[in-house]
Amino acid sequence: QALLVESGGGLVQAGDSLRLSCAASGRASTSYVMGWFRQAPGKEREFVAIKSGQDTYYADSVRGRFTISRDAAKNMVYLQMNSLKPEDTAVYYCASRSNRIVLSSLRQPGVYDYWGQGTQVTVSS
Repeated sequence: QALLVESGGGLVQAGDSLRLSCAASGRASTSYVMGWFRQAPGKEREFVAIKSGQDTYYADSVRGRFTISRDAAKNMVYLQMNSLKPEDTAVYYCASRSNRIVLSSLRQPGVYDYWGQGTQVTVSS
């Protein structure tokens, strides 16, 4: 059994920071790829940041503001979000994939094996 549980979302003002956490258990804890997606109302789920082994990838919209990190010993993945903007408002989901995959596929939600329930991030202007 695999489980991903997100925490750390909330309501903040533009320019503030938040740190999201994702606790992985079961099969999800040994995933090669772990990361974050988000989904705003009326929009498709989109890639935010991924750690694939030792490699890290970011969406253009968050590069330089968000930082993903992984603590394998604690089975945790984090997303530090700085300089938040109203357009960052969304439900943020933790995702994992057991095996490595080509870079061109990492941004596709469909290739991930496990998902968390999501945590709401709301940024007011």
